[in-house]
Parts: sequence; C-alpha cells; structure tokens
Amino acid sequence: MDEKETITKILNIEAEQKKRTHDALFCYNRTIVHEKQMLFHQSKFRNRWVFGGNRSGKTECGAVEAVWMARGVHPFRENRDNVFGWIVSVTYEVQRDVAQAKILKYLSPRYIEDIVMQSGRKGSPEYGIIDHIIVKNSFGGLSKIGFKSADQGREKFQGASLDFVWFDEEPPKDIYDECRMRVFDKAGNIFGTMTPLKGLSWVYDEIELNCFDNPEVWCEHIEWADNPYLPKDEIELLLKSTSEDSQETRRFGRFHENTGLVYPEFDPAKHIIEPFDIPFEWQSNISIDPGLNNPTSCHFYAVDFDGNIYVVGEHYAKGKDVDWHSERIFELADKLGWHRDSSGRLHALIDSAASQRTLASSKSVSELFCSKGILVNTRVNKDMFSGIARIKELFNASPQKIFIFKNCVNLIRELKSYWWGDGDRPKKADDHSLDEFRYFVMSQPEAAKAKTLEKSAIARDKEKLFRELRRNFN
Repeated sequence: MDEKETITKILNIEAEQKKRTHDALFCYNRTIVHEKQMLFHQSKFRNRWVFGGNRSGKTECGAVEAVWMARGVHPFRENRDNVFGWIVSVTYEVQRDVAQAKILKYLSPRYIEDIVMQSGRKGSPEYGIIDHIIVKNSFGGLSKIGFKSADQGREKFQGASLDFVWFDEEPPKDIYDECRMRVFDKAGNIFGTMTPLKGLSWVYDEIELNCFDNPEVWCEHIEWADNPYLPKDEIELLLKSTSEDSQETRRFGRFHENTGLVYPEFDPAKHIIEPFDIPFEWQSNISIDPGLNNPTSCHFYAVDFDGNIYVVGEHYAKGKDVDWHSERIFELADKLGWHRDSSGRLHALIDSAASQRTLASSKSVSELFCSKGILVNTRVNKDMFSGIARIKELFNASPQKIFIFKNCVNLIRELKSYWWGDGDRPKKADDHSLDEFRYFVMSQPEAAKAKTLEKSAIARDKEKLFRELRRNFN
C-alpha cells in the first residue's frame, strides 16, 4: 500500500469515527444504555413490556429496539432482511412529539431511503406526522417502519403481516389483540413501553400479573433511580412536584389503584429470586390453604441460619379432591428432597377451618390429608391484621428477610394484586396463597441450626491421645 492509499484509508477511518461520534445509536449501545434497558434488549421473549416512570428511559429502549430490528443489526436477536414493523402511539400528536422524535434521533439519515409524510414537509419530518420510513437494511434490502395511532380504531390495524409492533404507551385491548394477529405468521415480536397511568387496566391483568407464569410474556419495571443519566437535582424537582400516590406510577412505573396495595413493600426486583437447591437444614414447614371449587394453595418454606424466609415450592390447583392434591404435594416434596418423619409422613400447617366436618363427608379435610400421609396442624394464628403487619415488616426489612422463588407464580400474582377494600379490610379475592403464607409467617419459624457432626471413634481416640501428650509434656 503506497503513501497516498494509506492517507486515504486513515481519512476514511477518521470520517467513519466522526460519523459514529454523532450517531446516537452507536453511542447508545456503548455508553448510554443502562442495566434495566439492557435486560429488555437481551430478553428472548417475543412479547416484552417495560413499565417505567417518566424520564426512566423506557421510550429510549423502545425506539432503539425498533431501529435495531429495522436495520437488521440487533445485537441479541436473529436479524432479518426486509423488515416491516409498526409503531403505535396513543394519538398522532403524541406520535410526533415522542415515538417519532425518538426514531429520528436513533435512525441516522444515512440509513433512511425515503420518508412518506401524512402531513408536513419531508425535508423537516420532525415537525410533521410521518406515515412511514423506508430504512436501509444491513442485508442489502429495505425495511419499513410504519406509524399508527390507537385512536384510528381496530379496523385500521387489519391485514398487514408484521415483524414487530412497538406500543409506545398503553393501547386499547382490541388493538393489542389485532396486532398480535399481525405478527403471528412471521413469528414476530411485540414490545411495549408505558407508564401505567390508567390504573388496573387489561395490561395489569394480562401482562403484569402473569409475566412470571406465562412463558410467552416478559416484563420489567424501571424507575428514576435506574436511570444513571437523570440528574439528581431533576429527581429532587420531580419528587417535590408529584404526590406520593402519583409516584407509584410516575416514579416507579407501578400499577396503582386509589384504594392502595396491601403490600406495596413487595418489590419483585428484590424479593423474587432464581430457584436453587436449598440446604437440608433450612427446610422448615409446609403450609396449606385447602379448597375445592376455590384453589388449594400449598407452599414449601425454608429458613436459613440468619432467619431469612424462602418460599421454595408451590402447588396450586382447583376443582380436585384431597387425594389428588396429596399426590401432587408428595411429588413436589420428592422433587425438593423434603424431610419426612420416621413414618414417612409430611408435616404441614393448615387453615383451622379444615378441622370442620360437613354433611358431604364423614371426615374433615384435615383428617383426609392425615389419612394420605400429610400430618396437618390446624392450630394456626389467623389474626389477619397482625399477620399482614408482620409480613409488611419483613418485606420492608433491611437487609431483606423474605425471598420467593420465581416459580411460585401464584403467590407472586396474589401479592401484586392484593388491594385494600372497604372497612380497612383487604378485598376477599385471590388470597389463597396469601392466607397460608400468613399462617407460616405467624408460626414464628426458627432460624436453621447448623448440623453438629458426631465424632468418629478414631477422632475420639486421637483427641484422647493429644490430651495425654499435653499432660505429659506439662
């Protein structure tokens, strides 16, 4: 390579570096993205949601995700050529000011083949309403990003076959359902970024409450503190300008109802953990809330040497008899390697109402469980207010005292949907896991004790010899 070629190559490299320095997408991937945003990008789920407070960075990651897919340069997913995706906003005005502005920020002009406007001038698309953008794909083809408004109605969302849909803020349920059909034949992706300002909407019921139980859905919460690029003085200003109730949604990105959650201290990010094999010494007790038409809920509880509580196994089903539930509980106990007594029986706490006999059976529920090898103790503390207070205290403790395995999906769902009702009492709905959780906590479980190993005859002889040697030496 001669001197002229070398100089040309250096100048080209410098020009590319200069372009990248001013390329927001390049900078995002290397210096701006924060941890919670990265979890969203790395997730392999096809239906992903970020529930975030204002200024938490949720819209940024949605826009970047859309641009990565359209360009065919996603660092964590299989890329495609000729991608077709929609960006759905609440209204066209919101589209212009939020989602559209973010797309133009992260989509460098050198990758834009064409822009088609609904209104405004093509030369200044940021001031008008974009219909769609034709994007140069890294495979050599062309991708299309279309913009849609939720107030168009469901009919305007029919017919297309899509690779992705990004919902910027919460869409109506019928439009969400229609968009799911649009990505079906291409095995495409749906992702949403929103601040849950509509309270306990369909998103709460279908996404938030089921993201640990539904293998197709993933969700994450982002708050102000998760965004390291939000200045502290701005956070202070936001705190002063929003009420405590408003902060649940606008700061933490949590779904909120005016009556309030019973356990707002429960934080999935802190209290839900990946399952692991617990030491045998930690095994504490089983707790059961029986039901027939209502679900029977049963959880296995462990306590470590520091008194921390772990919820490590879950059985939850309805419409079955005691024989069936007992079999499933024994299967779970075998899977966990749970201790039994010398007669091979399991021991458990159970609602005291289980000791009552009915006209339909000559035996009580507790007697039926006992006949199947589960020795139940009906003497549980059912005081609701002291139990709730104790659980709130444990959730609020620092360092934390309660850890729930992520496969205990029904307990997690009930914790997230347990609301105060009238008369200072929780609403009596979906609380079967919470009842037996309370029974266990109020049983005052003791911390595990390290097992003392019995010394062998050889070890005892060595100790005797050492004592004699020391005595002779002295």
